Amino acid sequence: MQAVVPAAGEGTRLRPLTDETPKALIEVAGKPILTHCFEQLVELGVDELIVVVGYESEAIREHYGEAFEGTPISYAEQAEQRGLAHAIAQAESHVDGPFLVMNGDNVLRGNLEEVVERFRRDDVDGVLLVDEVSEAEARHTGVIDLSAEGTVRSIVEKPENPPSRLVTTGFAALPPETIEACRRIESSGRDEYELPDALTLLVEEGTRIETIELDGWRVNVNTPADVERAETLL
Repeated sequence: MQAVVPAAGEGTRLRPLTDETPKALIEVAGKPILTHCFEQLVELGVDELIVVVGYESEAIREHYGEAFEGTPISYAEQAEQRGLAHAIAQAESHVDGPFLVMNGDNVLRGNLEEVVERFRRDDVDGVLLVDEVSEAEARHTGVIDLSAEGTVRSIVEKPENPPSRLVTTGFAALPPETIEACRRIESSGRDEYELPDALTLLVEEGTRIETIELDGWRVNVNTPADVERAETLL
């Protein structure tokens, strides 16, 4: 299985650390954030890493080259950072089947293998790793609305009134149709193409997406305080 790793961000809230360094190469506990992602994905058995690069992209290409611990790396360029769905769409020419997504600015530890195992079942098309957070935190990320039977009914990005406190974590196993859905959606009011919109479109067309709650922890590294928190947890 392939893995798409969006890593095009500039990381403005990490300045001056990111003045000349992409966010994904900022070190946490002596390793770039991206290395933490790659280690997790290689452990899951992925056979290709597809890294979406943008800001200071050459630094990432030079750091990792064509492989990580024997796993081939392909690169896709996101010239403008216009949302997660836009980033994933840039990997279209590389993706040839179901794939994993892991955001390249996350440090994550938990039951990732459970997501992959569930994804391999015949009765499911996609699996999202989700986390239960406070209502205040849910207003700043993608929030899951579940059906009565426990499947995803919709995902809302940064809602004023969250339908639940279950939120996306930046890790998912998705069907290949996700790429096309990312191309078909319209830009949001934030002038970004949101992955929740693409996944909601798939669900409306009959795709069955389930969730697994995170048994572990995650840090979305946006600030120096996040770096410190991730290092403490590690």
